Amino acid sequence: MRTASALLLLVAIPFLPIRADEPQNHWAWKKPERPKVPAVEGQTLTNPIDAFIRAKLVAAKLPPAPPATREQLIRRVTFDLHGLPPTPEEVDAFVTDKAADAWAQVVDRLLASPRYGERWGRHWLDLARYADTNGYEFDEPRPDAWRYRDYVIRAFNEDKPFNRFVIEQLAGDEAFPNDPDALIATGFNLLGPDMTDSADQPQRRFNTLTDMTDTAALAFLGLTVTCARCHDHKFEPISQKDYFRLQAFFTPANFRKDVPVATAADAKIRAAAAREYDELTTDLRKQIAAIEEPHRKKMYEAKLAKLTPDARIAHRTAPDQRTGGQLELVAETESKVRVTDAEIAKALTADEVAKTNELKAKLKVFDSKKPPAAPVAMGLADKPGAPPKTFLLERGELGKKGEEVIAGFPAILLPDAKEVPAIVKSLPNSTGRRLALANWIASADNPLTARVIVNRLWQHHFGHGIVRTASDLGLRGQKPTHPELLDWLASDLVEGEWKLKRLHRMMLLSEAYQQSTVVSKDAVALDPDNKLLSHANRLRLEGEAVRDALLAVGGRLNPKMGGPGVVLPETSRAAGGSRPVAVTTDTKEYTRRSVYLFSRRNLKLAFLEAFDQPDSNLSCPKRERSTTATQALALLNADETMTAAKALSDRLTREAKSEGERVTLAYRLTLSRAPSAKEMDRAKAFLKESPLSELCRALFNVNEFLYLD
Repeated sequence: MRTASALLLLVAIPFLPIRADEPQNHWAWKKPERPKVPAVEGQTLTNPIDAFIRAKLVAAKLPPAPPATREQLIRRVTFDLHGLPPTPEEVDAFVTDKAADAWAQVVDRLLASPRYGERWGRHWLDLARYADTNGYEFDEPRPDAWRYRDYVIRAFNEDKPFNRFVIEQLAGDEAFPNDPDALIATGFNLLGPDMTDSADQPQRRFNTLTDMTDTAALAFLGLTVTCARCHDHKFEPISQKDYFRLQAFFTPANFRKDVPVATAADAKIRAAAAREYDELTTDLRKQIAAIEEPHRKKMYEAKLAKLTPDARIAHRTAPDQRTGGQLELVAETESKVRVTDAEIAKALTADEVAKTNELKAKLKVFDSKKPPAAPVAMGLADKPGAPPKTFLLERGELGKKGEEVIAGFPAILLPDAKEVPAIVKSLPNSTGRRLALANWIASADNPLTARVIVNRLWQHHFGHGIVRTASDLGLRGQKPTHPELLDWLASDLVEGEWKLKRLHRMMLLSEAYQQSTVVSKDAVALDPDNKLLSHANRLRLEGEAVRDALLAVGGRLNPKMGGPGVVLPETSRAAGGSRPVAVTTDTKEYTRRSVYLFSRRNLKLAFLEAFDQPDSNLSCPKRERSTTATQALALLNADETMTAAKALSDRLTREAKSEGERVTLAYRLTLSRAPSAKEMDRAKAFLKESPLSELCRALFNVNEFLYLD
């Protein structure tokens, strides 16, 4: 239902003129074709990117900016690919390397490091609305959500082809059922917020289906379809029927929190251990069960009687016969019918207690033989057989079913609208339906997928995408500044087997990337938004990069990778009705990279929130870069800053003998360059009245620490 404020907002949206033929002939609906690389008169350009960029600059009579210094370049690219500052040794090695391929060697080294996956995995997690909790009032933890985070980092480090990356997330269980990573990948669909205590479970399931439909369109297709849930899209050629056809691909899915993801080798070891344990303990466990089972059954029935009729039916239905909704009901009410050991102990007679204690003491001898718990993850699994029907819902309301629809792709993205009935007819009715969607999205014939991911990479490297609305390539999105370059890169990605590192390398080796941030007067007048890329954009670091840099320069960064999220004391407490989370006991974990911190929806880490950490309830295509007093206060007074200043001061004292050497090392660690003579004099004068840690804190507050030139 639309509220009055929503209607006012709709009225307030500026309506730009759209040609009558544009909805059907919009550039983004057409498959990209590799254009000819332009020749720029009088210039020899070896990188195709530079040819496209320079051709526009020449036409606008704008000169390119001079190259950045080597210190600026290695700082820029190290943060770009790793989210960390370069070490003084890395800076020196590049500055003194006179080889013609010195820059290419730096780029290759950075791309080969596992730090690359941590940095670029974080960008994808923003799109995937990743968090370790459910959100809403209780904000319960998701114990195994971290497996998806680790999967993403592995995928980037392994340079997994992007088309396979897409297929795994949408339908890994169908495409690669024996690959644990592919099963974990399907957790992408369940990463949105979830109101687990909802009194209306069918509505809860529908909310999840809506979220996964909207996010898949945004993340993979750069297409906003949300509006079409309630009515035909007002701005895009997406009908309400298109929307529910798209959702129908997901309708058969069971939402699971217990998908087994052990590798074949791990499963074999565990199975052998389980067999051995069972053989040793079968008789003892049977004797204990014979005593406890009558009490357990009675208590279970009493608890089951307190549930709703639908929940009772769901629990009494055999697991392999339960519908998707029933599986959800069972998962959410399981704790209410669970009979605990403590409850059983109270129900036993004195003789039964004595007997079970004797048997359990004998059983405990074999504890060391117990197999480890099998790893599980959030994910999807289709149930064989006839899937539930999908209906067009009037005004998007679950209780107002309209005509039945079957799975199908948005007609505007198909090469010939006449083919729609044939394509839809060929789609599977149950298992395999999501795979059909995944294969279509990951196809070279899809006009959007390659363009979207190319544009996302460009955005992170250059500050803005070729299309500045990264998750909206439709009619209301901004037009590409360099459409031919976008299509050339998209075509090249597909022909290069969808490998992203290859594309990174091409962008980073371009002269356009290596420009300085010096802006000419003509560029200010003719191209104030730098759409033509006459110079590099000065970019502020995200909160995670700032925190990680503070840890790195003081020598405190823990390089450990993977595993459950680290719960810091300040993120463990409950906010409102939220569930508290146990603090990580090992304090060495507190200095791990920010990507591994436990991420709550309802309670963000204050330091990261100050630097525009996005709302994990929604897919985030681009982080905001605000300038606020809160940021200045955080860099001056936050615990993270104060601790980092003390750690850096201690490091300087250990590694440098004289005051001048300490000042020089402080600049090199924080700003990746040596101080000027004037800066050296000022620093020495400052140290006459203040401790070394205060100089360190001051360096954390200069723009050069926070921004990349």
